[in-house]
Amino acid sequence: MDVISLVGIVAALFIVISLSEPLADRTRLPYTVVLAIIGTLIGLGAVFLVDHGRDILGLPLAVEMFEINIRASVFLYVLLPTLLFQVSLGLNLRRMADDWVPILVMAVLAVVVATFAIGFALTPFTTLPLMACLMLGAIVATTDPSAVVSIFRNIAAPQRLTRIVEGESLLNDAAAIALFGFFLTFVMLGVPNPTLRDALVGFPTLVFGGIGIGWIFARICIALFALMSRYPLAQVSLSVALPYVTYLVADQILGVSGVIAVVMAGMTLNFLGPGRLSPGSWTNLREVWDVLAHWAGALIFLLAAFLVPRLLGDVQLRDLALIGVVIAAATAARLFMLYVVLPLLTAARLSPRVDRPYRVAILWGGLRGAVTLALALAVTENLRVPIDIKREVGILATGFTLYTLLVQGTTLRWIIAFLGLDKLSRLDRALSNQVIAVALGNVREEVASTAQRHELTREIVRSEAKRFAERLDSAMAKAEGADEIPDRDRITLGLVALAGRERDMILEAFREQQISARLAEQMLSDADRLIERTRAGGRDEYRTAGRLSLVQGRWYRFAIFLHNRLGLSGLLGRMTADRFEILLNQRVILRDLHGYIDGKIRRIHGRRVADLLHELLKRREDETQLALDGLRLQYPGYAEEIERRFIRRTSLRLEEREYDILYQDGLIGRELLTTLKKELAEQRKRAESRPALDLAVQKTELVRQFPLFADMDDAARTRLAKSLKARYVQPGEVLMRKGDVPREVCFIASGAVEVETAGQRSKLGRGDMFGQLSLLSRQVRRTQITAISHTTLLVLDEVRFRRLLEGSEALRSAVRASAEKRGLPIENLGV
Repeated sequence: MDVISLVGIVAALFIVISLSEPLADRTRLPYTVVLAIIGTLIGLGAVFLVDHGRDILGLPLAVEMFEINIRASVFLYVLLPTLLFQVSLGLNLRRMADDWVPILVMAVLAVVVATFAIGFALTPFTTLPLMACLMLGAIVATTDPSAVVSIFRNIAAPQRLTRIVEGESLLNDAAAIALFGFFLTFVMLGVPNPTLRDALVGFPTLVFGGIGIGWIFARICIALFALMSRYPLAQVSLSVALPYVTYLVADQILGVSGVIAVVMAGMTLNFLGPGRLSPGSWTNLREVWDVLAHWAGALIFLLAAFLVPRLLGDVQLRDLALIGVVIAAATAARLFMLYVVLPLLTAARLSPRVDRPYRVAILWGGLRGAVTLALALAVTENLRVPIDIKREVGILATGFTLYTLLVQGTTLRWIIAFLGLDKLSRLDRALSNQVIAVALGNVREEVASTAQRHELTREIVRSEAKRFAERLDSAMAKAEGADEIPDRDRITLGLVALAGRERDMILEAFREQQISARLAEQMLSDADRLIERTRAGGRDEYRTAGRLSLVQGRWYRFAIFLHNRLGLSGLLGRMTADRFEILLNQRVILRDLHGYIDGKIRRIHGRRVADLLHELLKRREDETQLALDGLRLQYPGYAEEIERRFIRRTSLRLEEREYDILYQDGLIGRELLTTLKKELAEQRKRAESRPALDLAVQKTELVRQFPLFADMDDAARTRLAKSLKARYVQPGEVLMRKGDVPREVCFIASGAVEVETAGQRSKLGRGDMFGQLSLLSRQVRRTQITAISHTTLLVLDEVRFRRLLEGSEALRSAVRASAEKRGLPIENLGV
């Protein structure tokens, strides 16, 4: 085939892709199903024209266009990496981390269950060996839930449920392809069958090797991004090369899973990329990949559907019965996952509760598609696979795929409608009536003002006003009829709207470059959790989710462990700096949300609900301020630098807005605007660089503010700061236990601790110390001390403490005062 014919074929394919989307919308069919139907029809036409085209048309070119030799490598090495990489690049990893258990179970376990269920179900009815049946089970085990995900989004299904289905769709491809490669070695002639030892060693190597290769190549790519910071198009070009290089090296050179390597590379870039690229470059990269994945997905379905007539060329009645066995076994495996495994995960609080209608939708929406056909084609092209296995695998995999697309796919929307998932709930219907009434009232005021301002004809204005008034009266009547919404539900609806507006404000702050892409994604993840939990549990869950965003999570505790135990402070410094910036921006957003309550929510839900929302929002605001104040106490100098940076970025954003207004008003030209924005970009680049959080410097600042060390000169305080060790502790952590041998003294730089001695409890706060009496008296501790808040301690060992005690009268006085308070003889302390 010459280049001209190839260009013509590619152009024709893109025309089909462009027409399929509006056709899917008109026919109310899933987009992938329409592509599959069109591809199958084209494939049937290809078979006819190859056999009779020259006699009927007399056009060699027309026949040549349908003699495309599509091989499995086109799918596995050209199109599949693009699709997998884009999906992994677009996942909300922070929110998926909350649901990693159900996602892994529904992806990996579902593939394994389906593989063995189909394999063992087929064995009694076919002459194929068990390993060939299991290989077929792996081929058809992978689902393509794009249809059900798109419908879930349109019907506003729970976001958590949609996210689990999306995560499953990505990981089950990797699991199925890995299993397929394992079983393929058993059926190929001339290749030794793997032993149990090979399976136990080889399969984990396949998986974890792919994970390692994907992570390494993504980190290399991110490092190169930093060198290309001035060339955003070069960054996009490098990202396009990443999945293909990763796939080829993993699959062809190292012999590990290329699919898993590509998925891991995409997830690594997804997690680390926003912090290494500018917001504009990251957005541009994501948009390019969205387009590439759209084309790749469409081409996969079209080209795979071309192969259907070829794979079903000699189907027989007996084969139809075997296809029925595959359908029954696959359905049974899916039912087991949805009605046995998923409820168990829900009971263990590892998965959201999935109502029966959604389970039916997931069951019926488990379509098979291009990956299944591509793997079947790979088997039929493999010269080492026996002919009878090629034939059976090709027919059964293709027949099962056609069943899911043409039967399940075409009826999926009808099933959704039958289950009532496309209808608004009673609460949402009542809310919609009130929203319409309020909106129409605002429109009437605006229209009246516009008509008066433009001096429109009175008769026309009066006529249209009468017509509009009838519609407004009807809307008001419906809204009053739906006035039975209880206040509890109104509060929930108001909080959901408030959380949604918070999410929008985070996006606005990101677009205006107030927040970096990496921190914006973290804040958006917290906002998504806030929306989901509020929708499910009302005000109580709103409070809980709001507090969760302030909690120092597992990684932060791990960073504290590294600092306290190993002296490694880099991770803690970065995470604390992120926390500073997030809390500062969150406080600003929460304060601005009060205006949204008064301007929007009050008009729909009334004053009583609005006042309660103000109260709930004020609590979140106070909790955020408290966390921010705690960080200020721990890192006084750094807090000031972060606030200065925030003000600089805000002023640059406002300055850019003023230039845009002047340009829109025609007061400055394009050339001047470009020059001004270039200068702003240089200033913004300087303002973007966040000051490093140096924990040693912060420790010096804390020592400077300690009343006990006020009589020291700067040189002595600097020497003391080097001797002190900063320790960060969590609420509830036991700092000293009864019976411990005293070896150190702790000074409380921020936070508070509880002291328990002989059943008596007292509190110590900032500026106090503990451990000094036991150490000086050389007695075994009879006191237990527990942190009651996030606390920063400055710790000094015995030798340095005694040396410090000798040179500081203020410290000796403090020790004597604490001994008198505890009733201990001062002479035993040596002070």
